[in-house]
Amino acid sequence: MRRVKGVAATTQRNWLIALRAPRLGGAKLVKLLDLMGGMDELVSAGKAALSRSGLDGGTIRALTHPDETLLQSDIEWLAQPGHDLVTWDSIRYPALLRDLEAPPAALFTDGDAETLWQPQLAIVGSRNPTAGGVDNARQFAHALAQHGLTITSGLASGIDGTAHAAAIAAGGKTIAVAGTGLDRVYPASNRSLAAGIRSHGVLVSEFPPGTEPRRAHFPARNRIISGLSLGVLVIEAGLNSGSLITARLAAEQGREVFALPGSIHNPMAKGCHRLIREGANLVESVTDILQALAPLAGRLAAGLQTDLQPQQAEDLEIASPEPMLWGDRDYQKLWRCLGHDPAPVDSIIHSSGLTAKAVSAMLQVLELRGEVEAHPGGAFSRKT
Repeated sequence: MRRVKGVAATTQRNWLIALRAPRLGGAKLVKLLDLMGGMDELVSAGKAALSRSGLDGGTIRALTHPDETLLQSDIEWLAQPGHDLVTWDSIRYPALLRDLEAPPAALFTDGDAETLWQPQLAIVGSRNPTAGGVDNARQFAHALAQHGLTITSGLASGIDGTAHAAAIAAGGKTIAVAGTGLDRVYPASNRSLAAGIRSHGVLVSEFPPGTEPRRAHFPARNRIISGLSLGVLVIEAGLNSGSLITARLAAEQGREVFALPGSIHNPMAKGCHRLIREGANLVESVTDILQALAPLAGRLAAGLQTDLQPQQAEDLEIASPEPMLWGDRDYQKLWRCLGHDPAPVDSIIHSSGLTAKAVSAMLQVLELRGEVEAHPGGAFSRKT
């Protein structure tokens, strides 16, 4: 049977059929997969079984008689270089995203899908920021990217776009979660930025190609921005800003919420001040963020370990750095390749024999725990 990027072509086709079916997505589709035993079983179940599962007539018709034109268009889109579909039943599905109450059933990606496993901080804010807000977004995103965090945002104008661009300028990685299909760029003025993100990270959407921007898509997109990330930093947001939705979702998901204070005379600071009153971390420096993220970074490491070495997952402890470092063979390999002189990540990957995905995530965990130090140019050393 022909395989497509490691997945049976028939299974990929069935996923595309289900993702195009109306009123069947996210958590509902995930639950149905569990009920039916998998995607192939779902699509081949037949009308009677699908009806017993609670699906309505329109959804059943879409599953049993899919639109072949749309289906072929999706298959052709996925066949293009850099395009991928990361599904719920894949070990490549991001660990932190599985924690959501309403996770996306699948993610269309354009770029390096492995970036989804990198430790991430979401930076969001006003589409019409002040000059000071733009400067703050640029400075924080640049510094955090240099510390090895991937910057995640929503490809919007203003703070979002500034954060993406600053991460790229710092030589870091960035992820844009779109509220459209990935054959669209919204706003269109960010088309060149989207191309840069594709080359320095990945564009992500739960919506199939061809999906136009709709108001309801953007709150749904926001839950993925926060769900992928260890925390969310809000830089300038009015009281009715969508960024506050992202912050609320982050808090509900157990993520850290950070807010940058501003002038009491700046209406774009009022949303941040509300978040701080409600318990968000007041941020004055990058260090404030790095120190707060360490516990969630441990959860990411645990998910990564489950992906790479399921047989060792039960032995992974994240309550303190020593058991995780000395009790796990991969961390031992990584530690032996680190000295007190900065070493490039490529050299560490080569010397350790570990995957780039594993090395990147583990270095970030160790940095947040104060075991290693990041240096300009993407190099790392043991912290003296």
